Amino acid sequence: MNEPHDIAESDIDEGFGARLTIDLQALADNWRKMREHSSPARCSAVIKANGYGLGAEPVATSLYDAGCRDFFVATAREGAVVRQHAPDARIFVMNCILPGIEETCRVAELVPVLASMEHVALWTQACIDNGEHPCALQVDTGMNRLGLSIDEAAALADDVTRPPGFSPVLVMSHLACADEPEHPLNDQQLAAFRDIAEAFGGVEASLANSAGIMLGDAYRFDLTRPGIALFGGAVGDHVRPLTDPVVSAEARIITVREAKRGETVSYGGTMTLRRDSRIAICSIGYADGYMRALSGTGVTLRGHHPEGGHGFACGHKLPVLGRVTMDMTAFDITDLPAGSLKAGDFIELFGKNVPLDDVAATAGTIGYELLTLLGSRYRRHYLPAGKSG
Repeated sequence: MNEPHDIAESDIDEGFGARLTIDLQALADNWRKMREHSSPARCSAVIKANGYGLGAEPVATSLYDAGCRDFFVATAREGAVVRQHAPDARIFVMNCILPGIEETCRVAELVPVLASMEHVALWTQACIDNGEHPCALQVDTGMNRLGLSIDEAAALADDVTRPPGFSPVLVMSHLACADEPEHPLNDQQLAAFRDIAEAFGGVEASLANSAGIMLGDAYRFDLTRPGIALFGGAVGDHVRPLTDPVVSAEARIITVREAKRGETVSYGGTMTLRRDSRIAICSIGYADGYMRALSGTGVTLRGHHPEGGHGFACGHKLPVLGRVTMDMTAFDITDLPAGSLKAGDFIELFGKNVPLDDVAATAGTIGYELLTLLGSRYRRHYLPAGKSG
């Protein structure tokens, strides 16, 4: 679709300067695609950070309706929100910082992921005091972020004195370089994790994230954990063609102004116009997650994309002029016929015409960061998904 979405005038009446159109059917379809690639392993969904910035409630509901029954979140508070929309799903809490969340995990029926021997000791005591409750165990196989060491995990697997209340339902690890298929660390982590999974025989095992799913059958074990692929983001060259865009971000034009050749645009005067120009000033900026690194000029950290970012409207790319500011960004609309865009119209920032990961690359970052930076100043409009297993 080349034109901005038609959405009610309430966009303006309610004071939103930007909007997100979130296609929940595409989200559900993307999960089904990753489920197919995961087979015969089951496929979960990682929906931390408020559903990658799109809203935990509609994201969880759509994925649950699509058939997902295993979810991963970062915090217990996120898990408690997801529980309201996924009544009989398993919800794993990955940033399980103990003590203090035991009661939340029990009340909301969340599965804490224990990532240190201190976590194991605290959770074991909680089970002794309050009765058995399932947990998961994370093992570090080479990322050096979270997880028991290989030796600690092996010793725990062989510990016959382990209280019966300590009963992990999942053993997991996390790949550091899955988006680089030829990286030697992938095989090293796989070999280490395979030994640990065998040591915990009878307990489900999980290693593969979005990119890890595409590394092959050996990496999939019992349960896969796609995240960014569900939301249409790239995780390396092998996943990008497999999933569809889920979100379109658009900014509303505040005003259209004219400027003369030789004049400058935005802070620092870093953009000098080479022609008489028409400029659309949009209600979007780095306070909305539209990063300053997308500036047309005046940014030194960008590297491979010196020309800066662009928007899209009326079938044309519209370059960013000068620096992105906190609340406003200037787009060059000189090449559009006069009157094509006016105050109140929208310019696409990323979506069907401007790929999320192209915008991320221009900003020197990744699609994950752009999505999770989406703030509260967007009006969120959801296109519904149908229920299906």
